[in-house]
Amino acid sequence: MERKAGILLHISSLPNKYGIGTLGKSAYQFVDFLEKAGQKYWQVLPITPTNYGDSPYQSSSVYAYNPYFIDLDILNEMGLLRKCEYQKEFYGSNPQTIDYECLFEVKNRVLKNVWSRHKLYEKPFKKFCKENANWLEGYALYEAIKESFGFTAWNTWPDEYRLRDEKTLKKFIKEHKDEIECKKFIQWLFYYQWMNLKEYAADKGIEIIGDMPIYVAYDSADVWANPEMFWLDENLNPVKVAGCPPDAFSPDGQLWGNPLYRWDLMKDENYSWWVSRISKSLELFDIVRIDHFRGFAGYFTIPFGDTTAHNGCWMEGPGYELFRVVNKELPGAKIIAENLGFLDESVHQLLEACGYPGMYIMQFDFGNGYDYSPLKDGLKANNVIYTGTHDNQTILSWYNELNDHLKGCVDEYFGITSNDDAFLKIVEGTLKTIPDTCIIPLQDYLGLLDCEGRMNIPSTLGCNWLWRCLRTDYNASLAKYIKKITKESNRL
Repeated sequence: MERKAGILLHISSLPNKYGIGTLGKSAYQFVDFLEKAGQKYWQVLPITPTNYGDSPYQSSSVYAYNPYFIDLDILNEMGLLRKCEYQKEFYGSNPQTIDYECLFEVKNRVLKNVWSRHKLYEKPFKKFCKENANWLEGYALYEAIKESFGFTAWNTWPDEYRLRDEKTLKKFIKEHKDEIECKKFIQWLFYYQWMNLKEYAADKGIEIIGDMPIYVAYDSADVWANPEMFWLDENLNPVKVAGCPPDAFSPDGQLWGNPLYRWDLMKDENYSWWVSRISKSLELFDIVRIDHFRGFAGYFTIPFGDTTAHNGCWMEGPGYELFRVVNKELPGAKIIAENLGFLDESVHQLLEACGYPGMYIMQFDFGNGYDYSPLKDGLKANNVIYTGTHDNQTILSWYNELNDHLKGCVDEYFGITSNDDAFLKIVEGTLKTIPDTCIIPLQDYLGLLDCEGRMNIPSTLGCNWLWRCLRTDYNASLAKYIKKITKESNRL
């Protein structure tokens, strides 16, 4: 494979005056920046709707798109929004963080204005609805019902809605036709803007790496519409939920709370649910990173209602049977396997059988308790290396918090002589490693501390997924520097 580099920056972190990053002008400017910087990849986090806790890994649908990312100025240019309908709204007071509570109220209200003008795009909208009916119908209905019950979780709805009584749902659809169709139209708007941005990036030689969580949220259209596919009891409550066992990264483990799959039923259906999901992701992204890949080899289960992962246990996953089907149905699919955390032989065997590139995280090589040491033990070319991901400290905070012994090891390895340029030395050293692909979070190029730019602290709720950069952050000077070190690393 050709040696290439890229930058990790989620859509939400892009700058603008509307409270959260969007698919508008700043996204196109970032693509231009990547081109000038000699980068070939733009990696983003999941673009599905966020739910309680604002995490892109706890979405209300594995298929739907996040309406927050729809650019309002583009809607104005399309004739779907008047400036007076959105420019004077309040989207938050701090341009470097996201006020999700504010966005929930404002952007949902603003976007409802588009439905009165939807006939301007009736033909492509109807085409989109037809091509995506398998998930769009259920998602739009779920969202409309959810809104009618004050945005409460589906498991708290009256039984006739919770249990999907056919007569009740038909009556609701008839009475709320416009609301349901509006939600479909908003999904098309995202798709329209996204595909235009993707085409622009492709013309600039930039491939987009997307992120697909392994699990779905309990409060989601997927679980509500297809409860038989999940490990639920007779009352549709989870029997056990997903998470990670205690380790050096998290002493109590990680309690994600996602319902677990009925792998036996999915196997009986030749894993069509997964083929459809991955296929849709590959329509949106050039490359798909599958989060928590080890869960396909074996997954950790925690009794529903527990507050920690201490009582959890491992269970066998579908293994290569699933990916044999995926590789057959989707030949040539570009997939990255997130193979981090506790790795046993079954994970290594699965990854080898699939042939997908795995991941290395530079931070994990120096004393974080993981069972591999990539920088010292040797790296494989067919893999992707990062300084860190959305779950890690920024590289500067990580370095500053090292004990003297570990800091000495890092200084020696990367040739660090001063704290002032430590983060740049680590970035440059990571770029020079063996893996064909190297991805650096923008925060690490900017030399930000955790308090300035960390995206997420695992197993915590609140104060996550908030960081936004400024337009001045990705400037010509930084692009020139990144291009220089990318070339020196033989990635140009």
